[in-house]
Amino acid sequence: MTLTTPTVEHFPELLLDRTGPCVSIYLPTGRRFPESQQDVVRFRNLLRQAESSLSDVLGAAELEAFTAPLHDLADSERFWSHSLDGLAVFLHADFYKVYKLQRAVPERAIVADSFHIKPLLRVLQSADRFQLLAITRDHVRLFHGNRDSVDEIVLHPAVPRTLIEALGEEVTDAHTAFNSVGQLGHGGAQIAMHAGSGSRKDEIDKDTERFFRVVDRAILEHHAKHSGLPMVLAALPEHHALYREVSHNTHLLPDAIAGNPDAFSPDELRQKAWEIVEPRYTARLQGYMDEYGAGLPRGLASDALSDVAMAALGGRVRTLLVDDDRVVPGRVDRATAHVSHGQLDDPHVDDILDDLAEIVLRMGGDVVMVPRDRMPSITGIAAIYRF
Repeated sequence: MTLTTPTVEHFPELLLDRTGPCVSIYLPTGRRFPESQQDVVRFRNLLRQAESSLSDVLGAAELEAFTAPLHDLADSERFWSHSLDGLAVFLHADFYKVYKLQRAVPERAIVADSFHIKPLLRVLQSADRFQLLAITRDHVRLFHGNRDSVDEIVLHPAVPRTLIEALGEEVTDAHTAFNSVGQLGHGGAQIAMHAGSGSRKDEIDKDTERFFRVVDRAILEHHAKHSGLPMVLAALPEHHALYREVSHNTHLLPDAIAGNPDAFSPDELRQKAWEIVEPRYTARLQGYMDEYGAGLPRGLASDALSDVAMAALGGRVRTLLVDDDRVVPGRVDRATAHVSHGQLDDPHVDDILDDLAEIVLRMGGDVVMVPRDRMPSITGIAAIYRF
């Protein structure tokens, strides 16, 4: 089993053409007992649904061998003891991936000719996602978050966790601290003596600046560039200007969380970050709506499944807005763009919206998952064309 934190970079391997059945299983999971106790029960139920569909195309022995990894997963007590908010499992004869997700997903088991990716798209392509960098001189943490949840992620080994780790023997303030064995002052009191040429504050500021510079470079190279997400800074107020001065991270938002981030719980950080991100999220969605509305009378936008299928296969769809809750059982013929409706228990049928999203991604377009109440159409999709 390959257990991975999903990123948009995983989509290409999920979109590869494959021969034979592809199993996609999604379920919401609980982080805490007793909610988590039912996770494995629901997973076994979904596995039985998948096996029922697979029995139409696989013999008994083939079916047992094919689904063996999923039964092993169901039997793993260690795996089910540490869950996030959702789970995505993809199985093919030559591919097996398990993703623990930061967001709940609809309970679903689909067997089709390709993987069902829309719930994963909702997790990775929703417009409300952000990163949060919580930094003090003693502690560096990075979170992935959205309006509902936030989780600390494991930093790349190249990202220093502390000032000492970043600067090592180059730390200057420790060597230029006030000398406690200095001269005696009035009344015999010791006067702290400074061994360096500048003040202690100057030396601390120099270390902090160098520390922030090293952290910014590593975070940008190993996290921010890959995610492309807006980043919220959480730091003491006196560190905001200094960090921005040395930062080359274009994803860093102009507003920041003021205060010692170590004093806030993760959920308090999420709430404060969302107050900063939400206006951008709303404006971004409104921008798509405006562009879609302007394109409709000029033939540069559509919500008709067949028209969008044809445009997607022709590489004309620049942005596809997809209702993140809706499923339209059926499939899109990749050769003819014909859209046919069907039933999800058919092992050759997926979700038409999922098929369209997959095609748009393959053709280099963007897919944005949108809450139903924000969708500008009632068909589940709204496409903005390149031409």
